[in-house]
Amino acid sequence: MSNLTIQWPDANAEQVEAAKGRLDVARRRLVARSPDGILSVLGTVLDQWRNPASKWRQRFMGEFPALSGFSPEIVSAGLDLALEHWTGDALAEAVRAELDSGRRSPSHRVAPFSMTSVLLAGAIPMPSLLACLLPLCVQSPVLVKSASRDPITPNLLAGSIAEVDPELGRCMEVVSFPGSDRESLERFLAAECVVASGSDETIREINQRVRPSQRFVAYGHKLSIAVVRGAGCSDDKLPGIADALALDVALWDQLGCLSPVCIFVVGDDARGATGRLSHALADALAREQSARPRGEVDAEVAAVIRHEREEARMRAANGAEIVLRESEGSHWTVVGETDATWRPNPLHRFVRVHPVPGFDELPDALTPVVRNLSSVALAGFDDDLEKLDATRVELSRLGVPRLCPAGRLQAPPIGWHHDGLPVVLPLTRFSSFESSGP
Repeated sequence: MSNLTIQWPDANAEQVEAAKGRLDVARRRLVARSPDGILSVLGTVLDQWRNPASKWRQRFMGEFPALSGFSPEIVSAGLDLALEHWTGDALAEAVRAELDSGRRSPSHRVAPFSMTSVLLAGAIPMPSLLACLLPLCVQSPVLVKSASRDPITPNLLAGSIAEVDPELGRCMEVVSFPGSDRESLERFLAAECVVASGSDETIREINQRVRPSQRFVAYGHKLSIAVVRGAGCSDDKLPGIADALALDVALWDQLGCLSPVCIFVVGDDARGATGRLSHALADALAREQSARPRGEVDAEVAAVIRHEREEARMRAANGAEIVLRESEGSHWTVVGETDATWRPNPLHRFVRVHPVPGFDELPDALTPVVRNLSSVALAGFDDDLEKLDATRVELSRLGVPRLCPAGRLQAPPIGWHHDGLPVVLPLTRFSSFESSGP
């Protein structure tokens, strides 16, 4: 008697394939809809998420903090700040600013992709919200793989869209499968357009799997910093600067690409201002811990924080003029450094403050991180707008995508050029019509 082996289909892969089939059916209605009508629906959805009293926001607050590890106070404050200006009108303006010229031209047509697969990463909800909404803005149905640390945001978003407009709700499907499930991943990545966020290693792996004929929009590892003008750290200005920077550090526990990993104090009196700012920032982070507590960390992270604290303490004992301020636990740490040398940062509200004696030295100080910079917060320039303009120009020449005031790092406008890319242009394509004449 021969042995009979039955190969059961991969349940996750079949889930992905079924979702793709439903999206293919929904696409036929989506492409026939008015782009302005779609934007109106998505604007209504955004307004619901912006409203703390809405059903969807309440459900999110009830589920997300415990799963993500963020305190409820941090989640509430982070959403309030980030979504403050993410209105329906702002979304429509951002999309139209990029697409209207093509839509209005008789010789061009915006041609949506038949499907967009979006691979989410991380635990911060705003990037996930936007990544899921944008393909719909350009009439492409969206297949979403939720992040392991945040399966809540895309599923609640899909539910909120379906409640406002069931037909449009059928144009978003959310799937979940382990990263090790290669068959499911291959089927997921078969869409005409693929959007992925994650580590540089993840981006390289996906890039090897997509075909040259596909559109691949990638968002890899990024980080942010702050640049403070030393001469602007006067006694009357310092508390406000410290409070703004502490908010940037504390929100989302310093774990997002918009969180500042360090602060550079530049120009006249850089070393003296570094010490003063370090103390003021420590006091501000202590207040943040009382108002918006940091989430708990595992033993490995706590050990890394202890190691970096001890390393700074040892350097100070050997004569280095280092400022070390720390909470009783691992909740926050400030290290005022003696120079601009890049050092490891364990995050979770651990921040280094570096002196840079001259503005002409800032590009060299940024060399280790400049290719991974997402945003730079600027402070201390109120009484020297000429220096502010010069600093903006220099940082833009270095390729920094976004410059903003301190205290606003975690609140980019909805139309910001993430990693220097347009908002929706990478998610669509254009057809051009040529006449036979000259």
